[in-house]
Amino acid sequence: MANFYTDNPDLKHHLNHPLMRKIVELKERNFADADKYDYAPYDFDDAMDSYDRVLEIVGDICGGVIADNAESVDHQGPRVENGRVIYADGTKENLDVCRKAGLMGMSMPRRFGGLNFPITPYIMAADIVSRADTGFENLWGLQDCAETIYEFANEDQKKRYISRVCKGETMSMDLTEPDAGSDLQSVMLKATEQPDGTWRLNGVKRFITNGDSDIHLVLARSEDGTKDGRGLSMFIYDKNDGGVTVRRIENKMGIKGSPTCELVFKNAKAELCGNRRLGLIKYVMALMNGARLGIAAQSVGVSEIAYREALAYAKDRKQFGKAIIEFPAVAEMLSVMKAKLDASRSLLYETSRFVDIYKIYDDIAKERPLSPEERKEAKFYSKLADALTPLVKGMGSEYCNQNAYDCIQIHGGSGFMKDYACERIYRDARITSIYEGTTQLQVVAAIRHVTTGTYLSLIRQYEAQEVRPELAGIKARLVEMTKLYENAVEKVTSVKESDYNDLMARRLVEMAGNIIMSYLLLMDANRNESFTRSATIYNNLAEAEVTKHADFIAKFNPEEVALYMNV
Repeated sequence: MANFYTDNPDLKHHLNHPLMRKIVELKERNFADADKYDYAPYDFDDAMDSYDRVLEIVGDICGGVIADNAESVDHQGPRVENGRVIYADGTKENLDVCRKAGLMGMSMPRRFGGLNFPITPYIMAADIVSRADTGFENLWGLQDCAETIYEFANEDQKKRYISRVCKGETMSMDLTEPDAGSDLQSVMLKATEQPDGTWRLNGVKRFITNGDSDIHLVLARSEDGTKDGRGLSMFIYDKNDGGVTVRRIENKMGIKGSPTCELVFKNAKAELCGNRRLGLIKYVMALMNGARLGIAAQSVGVSEIAYREALAYAKDRKQFGKAIIEFPAVAEMLSVMKAKLDASRSLLYETSRFVDIYKIYDDIAKERPLSPEERKEAKFYSKLADALTPLVKGMGSEYCNQNAYDCIQIHGGSGFMKDYACERIYRDARITSIYEGTTQLQVVAAIRHVTTGTYLSLIRQYEAQEVRPELAGIKARLVEMTKLYENAVEKVTSVKESDYNDLMARRLVEMAGNIIMSYLLLMDANRNESFTRSATIYNNLAEAEVTKHADFIAKFNPEEVALYMNV
């Protein structure tokens, strides 16, 4: 039986990053919990051993239960009976085994029943779960909605709801409506305050992942007469209180085990979470950033299984007297798939580490004032997390789709049949570049970090690090790529024309992403020689992409923008 953690040494490499010492020591507050909880670590090594052991349990469950159920869940799927969701049999088993293993509420504090894990090992678990069953990761991974309750709810709400999540109850975030997809300012679900201080919700939500969950975070319009984001607040709805029914489950292309629901709210009782009017402006932004990191982890998990399925088939399939992996065209595809997988995973864990540090500082600030140095550091890492989140969600999901495509291509005609897992992987992959903000919206979020120099500043930090002599050639090429990037940014920003700037945004963001991911792989190779191959291959790929975009921007006449706009 495979263990999806121990069979992948790359995960331990990322878990043991040098920055983890700082993260763990901040998270554990000098290991003060060791005197209160028998499962709390007493030092850094003990904490890392705990993460390793729990991830091994995750890997065992994923390799031995969840992956085995994936095919049957895809066929059976969930259904609606009397306004309630009935999960597929395999999904029920998956949830049950995760609950019994204590894998719910992983990042929540111990006082609520959680494991108090940093974001990084939690995201690593999401990576592993996604490899086993992409759709199930949506159900399991929505436990990170508890993070929003922890950050913004009052103490009583934290005690009541987070403890339930840690015991295994499921969550959903109810944002989208039939007339409000990505434009959440248009949300119209009505929230009406009652004399006793509770609220009643009325309206319809659509495309709600795991929409019949036990605990919902609901974005609703609390302020009469408003039409924009300033009239929206966040609410907590408890399924036990009734008032919400599932009208239907969407019939989707992929992730079929994850019920995507249309919900009808009829005078549903709810509690205000945090302050009025901050639902979209503050709380949903925090919620979405966490969700986007989760989708990035999901994308890496899909890339992993796509690569493994393609590699196994290429070794086994014989044509013209030899295994097809021996043909250069197939070998190149597999090598590039692995390089894209490694690059997106390196960016995923760099992002999660940055998220960890700034979120831990935010948490510490609730207990005591931060020192000037701590505030400066928190702001620094918050900015980097904000910059890398749309990058890893956007490019990681695109790479995941490309790897799923190439997985089918390597399988040839067999890949088009339902006899092989790659057909399901391909369908599951497609959503990753759409939900929680399309790739195009990730570009909108990322471009300001191009124009304000956040990416260039980070690239300079990577450039300043020493590498082994045998890796100097890769670094030298990255220095040249950075010059092309700088010139392209200067050319685009010098033209004060919004349509032109928007048209070039994707190219600039991809250039930054390619350079950053290539540097991250270079540093991985500097720490661990096993990454040298992917670092070299990805550097070739990045150089070709950066040069292509730089050439396009250099030769593009801004007056031609109208040709693209007048469709």
